[in-house]
Amino acid sequence: MLNGIEQISKETIVLIAKIRELIFEYKNLLRDNYKFYSQDLLNNLFKHPYTKIEFIERDLGISRITAAKYLNELAKGGLLKKQKLGTGNYYINERLMNLLTMKE
Repeated sequence: MLNGIEQISKETIVLIAKIRELIFEYKNLLRDNYKFYSQDLLNNLFKHPYTKIEFIERDLGISRITAAKYLNELAKGGLLKKQKLGTGNYYINERLMNLLTMKE
């Protein structure tokens, strides 16, 4: 039983390190390529493996139009994947999703 706990602990430490690396990479990409970079935006992109216009609007205190513009630019740049579901759009951080589902 302790071996199992030890193994899961090691895997979790590796996962956390990979997530931190990905956050750092996104931070640099956002800073270098997008005028609208902010720490709040970066935090939102990693709070969950997906986000929505409403989340960005609320967390950054910006208009819906501005939030949509930011997310669409990030999707166009390949940082997020835009997925329409029903009447709304979800913006998926696929690289984070792959880490969390152990596909990377």
